[in-house]
Amino acid sequence: MAVADRNDMMREVADLVRTLDQRPHPDTDDPLDELLTSLLGHMPCAQHAGVTVTTSEAEVQTLSATGRYPVALDDIQRRCQEGPCLTAAWKHHLVRLDDICCEQRWPAFCREVAETTPIRSILAFELFTGRGSTGALNFYAESANAFDDEAVELGLMLATHAALAWHMVRRDEQFRSALASRDVIGQAKGMLMERFDLDAVRAFELLKRLSQNMNTPLADVAQQVVGRREVGS
Repeated sequence: MAVADRNDMMREVADLVRTLDQRPHPDTDDPLDELLTSLLGHMPCAQHAGVTVTTSEAEVQTLSATGRYPVALDDIQRRCQEGPCLTAAWKHHLVRLDDICCEQRWPAFCREVAETTPIRSILAFELFTGRGSTGALNFYAESANAFDDEAVELGLMLATHAALAWHMVRRDEQFRSALASRDVIGQAKGMLMERFDLDAVRAFELLKRLSQNMNTPLADVAQQVVGRREVGS
């Protein structure tokens, strides 16, 4: 790919990432689906793409996919507990699988993929790590040896932008969750003030003590207080 073409491509992807950040209340799946479709369009040697999430409890989930084959391969990885996308996610690096029919690293996975899908080569990149979960960005091709060194370099750049977009979406989710928790805590505090004739400080201290005694997050305790009031009303 020429330098000018690559620069144009990265500007386009960067523009899409910025539009995701500017949306007032993005749904997690929709912007990632849109971004994934764009990334696939810039990887001409791939026909499919997906984002795989795996947890420390060995759960495997398809967070986003451009079609049914990425979902099918994640299901195979979940059942076999092996595969290139899991390796990319947990080992924190990129994985290139050149030929499903000749690959020796994940025999059970490769055998089932070869028998049930047209996928023959895979390029996977670590996308994000979090509390107990990690994710990988994966490109899939229906021909063997589809991903050369240039494709790997291109994929690394695309994965960097995808990781940025993911963190933007998660940041917005966390911000909205924090606002919702604050609202619930405020409602619960007001109910305790009214019910027990407390001031705001003492009502909040009561919520904190309940949280500590119940070994339950403060926002969950507040939700229980609000829920009981709604049931009793």
